[in-house]
Amino acid sequence: MKPIIVDAHLDLAYNAVVLGRDLLRPVEEIRAFEVETSPPGAPAGNCMTSFPALRAGRVAIVGGSLFIAPDFKGSLEPQAYHTPQEAQRYAIQQLDYYRRLADGSEQIIILNTVADMEAVLASWDTEQPRLGIFMVMEGADPLREPGEVGWWVERGLRGVGLTWSMGTRYAGGDTVPGPLTDDGRRLLAVMADYNLLLDLSHLWEEAAYEALDRYPGPVAATHANPRAFVDRPRMLSDRLIRRIADCDGVMGIIPFNRMLDEDWRPGGARLPLTRLVEVIDHICQVTGAARFVGLGTDFDGGFGREAVPEGLESSADLGKLGVLLAERGYADADVTAILNGNWLRLMRRALFDF
Repeated sequence: MKPIIVDAHLDLAYNAVVLGRDLLRPVEEIRAFEVETSPPGAPAGNCMTSFPALRAGRVAIVGGSLFIAPDFKGSLEPQAYHTPQEAQRYAIQQLDYYRRLADGSEQIIILNTVADMEAVLASWDTEQPRLGIFMVMEGADPLREPGEVGWWVERGLRGVGLTWSMGTRYAGGDTVPGPLTDDGRRLLAVMADYNLLLDLSHLWEEAAYEALDRYPGPVAATHANPRAFVDRPRMLSDRLIRRIADCDGVMGIIPFNRMLDEDWRPGGARLPLTRLVEVIDHICQVTGAARFVGLGTDFDGGFGREAVPEGLESSADLGKLGVLLAERGYADADVTAILNGNWLRLMRRALFDF
């Protein structure tokens, strides 16, 4: 039987709430609908994921994001915030989307406890597999102040990324540099009280090192690629990759051509799927093990089918990576670790054990 897959970063609620996509429909139906009716804002690309596609691809657990974009000059975001109060209001709409899904379907569960995770995993040996959502806030501005973390944790939040690309009042981002702020340091202390996953994706590199020095809990970059392939601040240096590994963290690889090849441009030919294997292999070589890398596809987080490697038509195709890794010489245990085990190990650390 094919292994299950964990995809550590999907903007599911953003796609449903902001772009108006009905993720209960097959990807093909969403694409056909959008030929006539485009989603609002900037071009979203051809849809790559929905709940049927995840099930077809044996994706058992996803990192479901709460992502709200800040308003900035030139932004085409249909829903962007100007104040922390607006960010909070929009994020609660996305939180409510996940909670409605879980309340309305026995096949979808928000992961709070290790027992929740084990129930999801066990379901894949039955005729009724379930999808577990590990909820992570991408950019912490919806937290009007650090003391609000507990309110979100009570409703299912299990991870926080301090910033998005443009930065927040907690830390600088990959396009707007800046250190951890005093509020950012206070937020890390509160996050540690709840043992939340610290997501380093989008964090300015110097801020990331300080965060790693300060934070005692589980850490990851849920959706980031190595700078060795594309030399931009959004990517992670080999030094930072090794530092994450030192903390027994995991790095989720994004199958986005622009983050896999320095010379790729929109409209260009799709890269071969083997490039993704090369990126995974690079992390394994840098860290000395297959323990610290997984998938964080960021599907439909600003790019679509036309911008991913050949052979990936939707989330249903992610299992092809396991075949390619085996062909490259990876042992079965390492292939399984990359497809699911590494994330399962880390997520267990961030879930309540009762």
